[in-house]
Amino acid sequence: MNKGRYSRQELFPGIGPQGQQRLAEARVLILGCGALGSAHCEMLARAGVGRLRIVDRDFVEYTNLQRQTLFKESDAEYRLPKAIAAAARIAEINSEVKVEPVVADANSSNIEEFAGGCDLILDGTDNFEIRYLINDVAVKHGLSWIYGAAVASYGATMTIRPAETPCLRCIFPDIPEAGSTPTCDTAGVIMPVISAISAIQVSEALKLLCGRIEDLHRSLLQFDIWKADFRKITLSAPDPDCPVCGRRLFEFLSAERRDFAAVLCGRNAVQISPANAARIDLNNLADKIKFLTWTEQNDFLLRFEIDDCEITVFPDSRAIIRGTEDIGLARRIYAKYIGN
Repeated sequence: MNKGRYSRQELFPGIGPQGQQRLAEARVLILGCGALGSAHCEMLARAGVGRLRIVDRDFVEYTNLQRQTLFKESDAEYRLPKAIAAAARIAEINSEVKVEPVVADANSSNIEEFAGGCDLILDGTDNFEIRYLINDVAVKHGLSWIYGAAVASYGATMTIRPAETPCLRCIFPDIPEAGSTPTCDTAGVIMPVISAISAIQVSEALKLLCGRIEDLHRSLLQFDIWKADFRKITLSAPDPDCPVCGRRLFEFLSAERRDFAAVLCGRNAVQISPANAARIDLNNLADKIKFLTWTEQNDFLLRFEIDDCEITVFPDSRAIIRGTEDIGLARRIYAKYIGN
């Protein structure tokens, strides 16, 4: 290790040489490597956090480049999975950091495996269902995690320490009803709010990893970066009636794995994740459909266009069907060209 690499960071009293050593020995799980997640990855890598496990289901597109700072045009051109592109970029930023890229959709069947051996979970996701799943696994295993969300120019973040602070379900007992909150589909998003939320999340992560618990902000932070409107809501004790941290009912974590289809934010696309999925031989699939349409393939995915939709298939049997938000249509296309 370059002895002077982190000298300016070690001069900061909140970290110091001992804190830097703790960072080097830490392992962080980053769930989602889009706008927030890619910012988390870069800051943690530059800070010298020793091991990063990056889980993301998606690939890089040109529309990501406006706000997802870890990626470049060639990543979008070759449609690299975000976790793979992030690992390659981090290797250029800090070769001392060990990165474990995972191209997968985090769900109740695999999230405990992803969290295994990690000291902390950073939220880089874009919907409440996966955040409730993160909350379940974190509370169940006593892992701290840092919630973050950003849309348009508004952002929010909260640090959750099981048994010490309210969990996400204490503050937000129920998933917001569909259509009740703005999304990047309807409201867009600007990069400054991404940078601001990620900076707070990563600052909290550094405090936790360095053992500086007394410096945590202990609140739900909400702000509008465009209007320079900032609100800090101080958190009370955990709710004893909370289904998760009070009664320890992990309903999202214990949900049976099932066919899952979701409209992807801002993409005019649907992701299909089949139940009991088996690995797909992309070469074999490409041979089957090459007489019907063009195909484009790399080591991580197969892409083709059919029925006025663009289909991207991953080896874990997931598919992203772009050109529709009709889940029924997406399921039919999947069944017809990929399998049941």
